Amino acid sequence: MLKLVPREIDRSKDSESVDQPASKEELLGRIAEGDQVAFGLLYDEISPRVLGLIRRLLVDHAQSEEVTQEVFLEIWQSATRYEPSKGGASTWILTMAHRRAVDRIRSSQSSRDRDVKIGIRDYVSDYDNVSETVEITIEHERVKEAMSQLTELQRQAVTLAYYGGYSHSEVATLLSVPIGTVKTRLRDGMIRLRDELGVAS
Repeated sequence: MLKLVPREIDRSKDSESVDQPASKEELLGRIAEGDQVAFGLLYDEISPRVLGLIRRLLVDHAQSEEVTQEVFLEIWQSATRYEPSKGGASTWILTMAHRRAVDRIRSSQSSRDRDVKIGIRDYVSDYDNVSETVEITIEHERVKEAMSQLTELQRQAVTLAYYGGYSHSEVATLLSVPIGTVKTRLRDGMIRLRDELGVAS
């Protein structure tokens, strides 16, 4: 019986906040002042949307959870920079999440490129593979040179689709452009690459 009394008191004290929950904008304002309770409320409210957006871009669940944690750490550290006059809290947070996910994709791509270069450099076999290594290196340099002839927009699309392994719709989401635009950039980019490499159509 005694244990029920404080619960009833707590409910009556919180009834107003239950009827009128704080908006995300209000929670960010409180977080900017170091309010950990407000941070927990905001996390509970919007973390599923943040994780969902990031997972659609990264696919890998473990990486998606890591990036989600990075987003909320950034929210805690930079809530003072949020300006309600420039847009809603959800937009501010989801834009941050999208940027973090794209940064992770680019970082992963750079890491894969480094691994390939190191793999080629360090590859050693039991037979004399000097001519094979030279051929691979020359081909790699030819592709690199051909890629440099593409426009920045074409290079982004080709890198994500053919090096990153993303579908056309995923590339469209990552670059925030219509899927038709992605297909056009890929088509034009591949035609340019074919011409630069001297590959017969």
